[in-house]
Amino acid sequence: MKLSGNTILITGGATGIGLAMARAFVGASNKVLISGRRKEKLFAAKALVPELLMKVSDIANPSDRKALAEWAVSEGVNILINNAGIQREIDLARGIAALDEGDNEFRINFEGAVYLTAELMPHLLKQENAAICNVSSGLGFIPIAIMPIYCATKAAIHSFTISQRQQLLPTGIKVFEIIPPTVDTELDRGARAKRGQTDRGISATEVAETVIKGMSEDRMEIAVGMAANLMNAPKDVADQIFRRMNGVR
Repeated sequence: MKLSGNTILITGGATGIGLAMARAFVGASNKVLISGRRKEKLFAAKALVPELLMKVSDIANPSDRKALAEWAVSEGVNILINNAGIQREIDLARGIAALDEGDNEFRINFEGAVYLTAELMPHLLKQENAAICNVSSGLGFIPIAIMPIYCATKAAIHSFTISQRQQLLPTGIKVFEIIPPTVDTELDRGARAKRGQTDRGISATEVAETVIKGMSEDRMEIAVGMAANLMNAPKDVADQIFRRMNGVR
């Protein structure tokens, strides 16, 4: 697909993979809109990339989603990248208390993407070179057990994207899935360091470069680096990877 002259909305675009993609798309002569919950992070992103347009928005909040969609439509958006997400370690043995602490991964990682896309759908159906990009994860294929909700939401994004792509095929809207591996970002809010994980993953810039190349080649599933191994592993190999990732002997 054509990757210049577009208007692109990236949720969670102020940090990590979102910011790396924003910079790359600006560099490819696109107008880029970013959203996020933290105003200070948005201003920091704009200081790095002055061309960015930004809006404070919590996609878990229905009124925020509606306002974000209206803003994006007013700017002429034709590509949506559902990138916003959070990752939490959750001890399921603690019951409801563990789920109620902190931000809600269901609403941010899955519901937000589904409903924001629905808000924008009437507009996207009228646009040339329209596309939706949903960011899942290699962990949506083989999970890390200490992050059960995060992994489940990414598996849901993968399944939803397959159905969404099939349904929208007659409309001309292209539906991409971006499948990153472990990436060196603040997604886990320091949890990797606390558990002594020394491998921080690949750079967000590497992910962004792979995404742009994949979209330009109309690759609907863009698996980055080691995520391709998790996505394509046969059952017996996947079981071995799961055991290794989760410290099971």
